[in-house]
Amino acid sequence: MAEIVLTNVTKRWGPYYAVDDLSLRIEDNAFVTLLGPSGCGKTTTLRMIAGLETPTSGRITIDGVPVFDSELGINVPANRRRVGFLFQNYALWPNMTVYQNIAFGLGNVREAQPAVEHTLKNTERLAAILQKPQEVARLVNECRDKHGKLDEKLAGLHLIDLYEISGYTADALLSFGLHTAADPAAAGAAQAARLAQKAEALRRRLAQDGLSVNERYELLRDGQPQTGVRKLDREEIDLIVRRVSRIVKIGMFMDRYPSELSGGQQQRVAIARTLAPDPRVLFMDEPLSNLDAKLRLEMRSELQRLHLETGSTFVYVTHDQMEAMTLATRICLIDNGVLQQYDRPLTVYNRPSNLFVADFVGNPAINFIMAKGAQHREGALELTLLDGCRAVFTPSEPLDLATWHEQARRDMRAGEEALLKAHGKAEKGNKDKGFSPRIAKVREDAFDEAVAVTEDDFVLGVRPEFLTITEEGGLPGEIFSAMPTGMETTVKVRIGAYLLTGVVFGGVLFRLDQPVRVDFRGDSVMLFSRKNGRMIASGSLKVQEANG
Repeated sequence: MAEIVLTNVTKRWGPYYAVDDLSLRIEDNAFVTLLGPSGCGKTTTLRMIAGLETPTSGRITIDGVPVFDSELGINVPANRRRVGFLFQNYALWPNMTVYQNIAFGLGNVREAQPAVEHTLKNTERLAAILQKPQEVARLVNECRDKHGKLDEKLAGLHLIDLYEISGYTADALLSFGLHTAADPAAAGAAQAARLAQKAEALRRRLAQDGLSVNERYELLRDGQPQTGVRKLDREEIDLIVRRVSRIVKIGMFMDRYPSELSGGQQQRVAIARTLAPDPRVLFMDEPLSNLDAKLRLEMRSELQRLHLETGSTFVYVTHDQMEAMTLATRICLIDNGVLQQYDRPLTVYNRPSNLFVADFVGNPAINFIMAKGAQHREGALELTLLDGCRAVFTPSEPLDLATWHEQARRDMRAGEEALLKAHGKAEKGNKDKGFSPRIAKVREDAFDEAVAVTEDDFVLGVRPEFLTITEEGGLPGEIFSAMPTGMETTVKVRIGAYLLTGVVFGGVLFRLDQPVRVDFRGDSVMLFSRKNGRMIASGSLKVQEANG
């Protein structure tokens, strides 16, 4: 539907920077989640793209058209950006039915669009459907209750779903009475012949006025569509409402009021109302936060299907990293208004750009282990960790640590210069602080990180699924806690003064204080610089000598 490009977008109030020099490209038909802690600037970013908030500086384009440019003085209002917005609050009118809530606003749409000959369209559509009268009669008769009484509402919905027609066309089919006729074929043929004559008369009348219609029943004069600024008519609104209600599966609730619906059903109505004007981009600001855990999981699945079926570009705000991981084609992770990483979910999980990203994404949280050491000529790093344990970290790819540090210093200088240029004379009040990783210890007050940090100081990141409990493990420890959930057990292992979290799959039972040995599986252990917080490499970690 639309590509969105943000270039050096900044939003500040005085010295407070809500969004700081953000550049981002959201591809057409992408599902992007804006993720981060509360107050990081994700909702402000969403509102600026939608036109509900005015950036301080920068440029925003939607589908190649600039909707904001601080240098050119462009600021297209929200109602002209053709975007849909779904809020945390459903904002449904309590005195309106589901149908009326979805249709609300469509009657005010006034834009250039072709004129459509609905009478001719419906007449010929009915004639075509009546070529199979027995099928229509059978479908309607299936909507009778055990006493033989016809549920006309249900029958109308079945006709709409089968033939993709409006409610008015469905009512017309029911009025023909094929389901009560002794000979549905003869009755259908007679009605089809009458409708064909009516359609032919309509076409002759149009021809007398110098008009014709194309396959979409748009009026043509001399082969050119007759367009003009007009409102949607009743038939067009009904078709739109029926179409979006089928997408979100609420067609059977059209006559109900919001108070008669569950939370999930109300959310579907809100989604349908947002989809009705056919927005180029659909913005969602934590739309599932009001739902219970089970319903939230179901709605995530529905949103995935909705994205596929509509082909729209979705931008979704959440602070729930599980929602971001399961829904997004790309995650935009923000902290203190600054973009931390913009990548595919599994890339963010497996190759986080820095310590903050590694800590924020993942449940259970990643294990951080302080380490100190140096690189050997062959590329491996000999490290000391966990109060004296000696281990070797072998990078998965060739690594020259000295070259990496030099490039990191250049990148940081270039970034600082770019931010100074972007800030101008307005110094940032909410200054960016380096992320301090939390090291899990048995006694939290025993940790003191007031030490001088050098380029020989590192932080190892180990996802819980890569911590293995095995008899051949290099590190001795004890089970500090064990929480089985059925298909897996989350365990905390005490190693000296430290705690490491692991996930054991299967029905394995542990007792507290049980002696175990642990190791680090595979080549997915992450190595970060403690000095600048950036990820250096991933690789394998082999314990050579345990403390004591």
